[in-house]
Amino acid sequence: MASKERIQRLKEETRINILDAALQIVKHEGWQALSMRKIADVIEYTAPIIYEYFANKDAILIELTRKGYAILGKDMTAAKNEHSRVEDQLEAMWLAYWNFAFANKELYQVMFGVQMNCCCCDMIKSLPEAQMQTTLVSEAIKQLMKIEDINDEMICTKYYTFWSVVHGLVSINLLSRGFSDDVNRQVLKDTIGGIIRSMKD
Repeated sequence: MASKERIQRLKEETRINILDAALQIVKHEGWQALSMRKIADVIEYTAPIIYEYFANKDAILIELTRKGYAILGKDMTAAKNEHSRVEDQLEAMWLAYWNFAFANKELYQVMFGVQMNCCCCDMIKSLPEAQMQTTLVSEAIKQLMKIEDINDEMICTKYYTFWSVVHGLVSINLLSRGFSDDVNRQVLKDTIGGIIRSMKD
């Protein structure tokens, strides 16, 4: 039994090393430079061994996307839990989203297709991790607007209003076309505050 557990642990370590190597390549050379052969070179394995863990490069991108959403969900949950007022929770969650985007630039790019082609949309939608941010924000909107049905069209509309603004501002800055951090944060807070006020009117 101990031998099986050790083998399983080694397999998981190799899998993690492959993903870490992929991210390392992207951080230094960009997404266009990522290849199975380069990953193999970084971890000093042969390319065929990489294929034993991931069928192709897209499979690696999907796992990195999953990892990104898991981190984002954890960050937004922690931000929400720091506040009791729903208005403060919403602002804190979107600020956590903003912070995640710049602390994990490469993951954000693959999650949302900024400066690269992201993974298949249908595949991403099937990832449980990808639903967490939507659920967290939608629940807060539901509570703030006193709406009974989580599937209410108004909740969806307000969620996409938030996301469009925040993601748009993030994307502008990832493309190095934004202003200073202070200006960006003020724009972000003003916009989030405006949307929240519109939900209370």
